[in-house]
Amino acid sequence: MNTPPPSPQRRIAHLDMDAFYASVELLRYPQLKGLPVVIGGGRRAQDDQQAQQGERPPHKIPVADFPLLKDYSGRGVITTATYAARQFGIGSAMGLMKAAKRCPQAILLPVDFAAYRHYSRTFKDIILDIAPLMEDRGIDEVYIDFTQVPGGQREGGRVLARLIQKAIFDATGLTCSVGVAPNKLLAKMASEFNKPNGIAIVFEEDLQSKIWPLACRKINGIGPKADEKLQQLGITTIGELAQKEQGWLMDHFGQKTGAWMFDAAHGVDSRPVVLESEPVSISRETTFERDLHAVRDKAELGAIFTRLCEQVAQDLARKGYVGKTIGIKLRFDDFKSVTRDLTLPDYTLDAATIRHHAGLCLKRVPLQQRLRLLGVRVGSLLPLAEHQAGLRQEAPRAPLQTTMDL
Repeated sequence: MNTPPPSPQRRIAHLDMDAFYASVELLRYPQLKGLPVVIGGGRRAQDDQQAQQGERPPHKIPVADFPLLKDYSGRGVITTATYAARQFGIGSAMGLMKAAKRCPQAILLPVDFAAYRHYSRTFKDIILDIAPLMEDRGIDEVYIDFTQVPGGQREGGRVLARLIQKAIFDATGLTCSVGVAPNKLLAKMASEFNKPNGIAIVFEEDLQSKIWPLACRKINGIGPKADEKLQQLGITTIGELAQKEQGWLMDHFGQKTGAWMFDAAHGVDSRPVVLESEPVSISRETTFERDLHAVRDKAELGAIFTRLCEQVAQDLARKGYVGKTIGIKLRFDDFKSVTRDLTLPDYTLDAATIRHHAGLCLKRVPLQQRLRLLGVRVGSLLPLAEHQAGLRQEAPRAPLQTTMDL
């Protein structure tokens, strides 16, 4: 009687491009390698004009000709930074003015999302040619199911990870870091172990030696507030979290979160690699060049608000969705944020409808303080084709009357 071969061990990889935006810029400006470089702020007219003029190839521009962070003035934030800049305590989402105090000599480059999207598509296409079970997690990271891929079990996945790394580098000149583990939770932690351009392999038996000594914040899903509460309870490492009873965690963090923390601390994660996923919401937001007041800057705010609603409507149409939850996001001059939303009886992608109901949300917020940021969101999405199919089976409705007041 033939014994069936044992089922292969589940091997899930998390691949994260190294300082992705900055690395793409260094392909264009190799003379900046090893220097502190910050990517942030929108592309300016002069940036595109200089690129079109083509007086000098990008790699021929002297380092001394690049703008420095110390000369920046405005309200932009850092998108990413090179590893040389991060050594000064600079990181993503930090204000450029604040970063200038920490590293005034850093070189400042504007973001170029067209270039980043190009390289993102390129490295993902390379992965799909080698390992077709890939979950897209954003512009610079993916999960890959190595389990059944040839080479995916060799050395715990290291052989396949090395092959993918080399293929991406050969085609783009970009490096990435890969973690391979029994599940997505551990793979994401492992991808941080040997950055940049590293590979880390984790097996179930490595839990106590490689995972438990890490800080609780290393678990994707434990944010600053949960971590602060854990520390107040005397828990700083994943190992200490794992020693707590599930019931105790549920008492302190709620039934759902407590049960999830217990599983996460023990390396348990059954989430599959999702090949296609629907967006949860579509949003647009903007940070103002100066703080705006709801009364004194009403006209300017109204124009921005309308434009955001129109952009969201265009995004919905382009991606083929309708939504029925309309929401707003505000950030005041003291950096405190508030959100408000409401749910419509019918789905929409109409800009005027979005604008009207977003305005109703806005009226539910006290607006005495100046505003730093304004955002508009449409959630509870449904593919447009499904919505239209459903409408064909219903009686026609009267059109919704809308107004355009702030």
